[in-house]
Order: sequence, then C-alpha cells, then structure tokens
Amino acid sequence: MAAGRRWQMSCLPVEQSVPACLLTDNCDAPERCRVCAIRQGGICSALAAVELNRLSRIAHRRSYQPGQVILRSDDKPAFWAGVVSGVVKLTKLLADGRQQIVDLLFPADFVGRPFSKQTPYYAEAAVCSELCCFRIAEFESMLDEHPHMKQHLFEHTLDKLDNAHDWMVALGRKTAEERVASLLYHLVTRARLAGPSQASGACVPSFELHLKREEMACFLGLTYETVIRQIKALEGQGIITLNSRREFGVPDLPALRRAAG
Repeated sequence: MAAGRRWQMSCLPVEQSVPACLLTDNCDAPERCRVCAIRQGGICSALAAVELNRLSRIAHRRSYQPGQVILRSDDKPAFWAGVVSGVVKLTKLLADGRQQIVDLLFPADFVGRPFSKQTPYYAEAAVCSELCCFRIAEFESMLDEHPHMKQHLFEHTLDKLDNAHDWMVALGRKTAEERVASLLYHLVTRARLAGPSQASGACVPSFELHLKREEMACFLGLTYETVIRQIKALEGQGIITLNSRREFGVPDLPALRRAAG
C-alpha cells in the first residue's frame, strides 16, 4: 500500500469450534489456544496449560459482521466472551430511543458481566470481529475455583474503569478538536499494542478507523458536522492523513498526542 502499513481486521468464518485436548497430567495447551493472538493478554493468560484445556472445552469461536448484535441490554445472555479480533462497541439506550456509545472493546478485552443475570448495555460489532465465547455456568465456576483468573478479570475491570474516567475528562473538559484527536490516538495506541511494530523510515503508518463519522459523534458527544470539521482541521495541520473514509495515516504521532490535550 502506497500510504504505508495498515493495521486491520478481516472478516472470518461464522463459527468455529475450539478443539479440545484430552486432559492428562502432561497435556499441553490446545494448539489453537497456544497460537491465539490474545493468549498473553486475554483472560486465558492467567491460566496454566491444564487449566487452559478445561477452558477450551467450554469455548467456541464466533464471528460477527459490522452492526451485528452480540449481547442485548436486559436480556439473559447466553455466553461471556473475549475479543480475539476486531472491535466491539458498547451502547446504552435511553427510553426515547437516543443512544450513547460508552466504550470500545479491542482484542484481549472481555465482553460481559460475570455473576450477573443480564448486561446493562448492547454489545455490537463495529467491524468484522471474532470472539471466543464461554458457556456462562462453567466459566463462572472456573472463576470461583481459580482466584488468579478472577484476579486477572478484576484488574482488567479496574483498567477499563480508569479508561472510563479518562473519557469523562475528555467529554467534560476537552475541546471538540481534542476529543477527536483523543479518539484517533486511542485507536492508534490499541492497534499498535495488538499489531506489528510501527514501520520505520519514510513509511507513514496507516490505521483502520473502526467507527463511522456518525458513531464518532455519538461516542464523543459531538454533532456529525463537528466531527467532519475537526478531522479536516487535523488533516490541514498535517497531523493525520485521510487515505479513505475508514483509514487514516499518522505522519506525526507526537503531534497527534499533543492535539489530544
């Protein structure tokens, strides 16, 4: 690609079973789990090989197309899950039909609220996404039996709470340009954590813009027109480049960080 290296997710098969491994004293983790992209960062990173075998036996892979609902607010969920690839958006609906995107989940993030009979939000695929889904009863039993697994989920939840506090500051105190820059910087940061290292030399790294302009406005508490203006302003300053409506380049990452406030 002329614009540079791009971090992106591709659509995957609708559903795949995770192969189980016979549980023996010397059994290694299943091959699919050992090579999984989130093995070192997801909920399974807290598990030894034998424990991972047990988790794989209650898991299955499921893929979602953009806009497809994963969990519905106030419905009894069928599973909890870890994001393997793609991006999941969490949305709260008001009684009059208005909605607010409250969070974005990336690879290694957890979808669901264990030990609760329902979820307080809608979870929906923002792009083609793959999830590793766990049957609820067995998964919650494993959490009870393995304190280190529960500790990992607890720490992950606290990290997400810290992120929520950061976004409260952005929505309450930052200018429109700072909000848009903050979101773009957040997407770059998460993509670089999940993907290959930044290209060197004159190559300008490119990143997938996972949200439509309307969704960006919903997430940032701005109007559609304001989002458009601020993206053009950042492009005019040379902080970003627009390769397409769903892809942007970052020739100057420190400048984007400064623009985020």
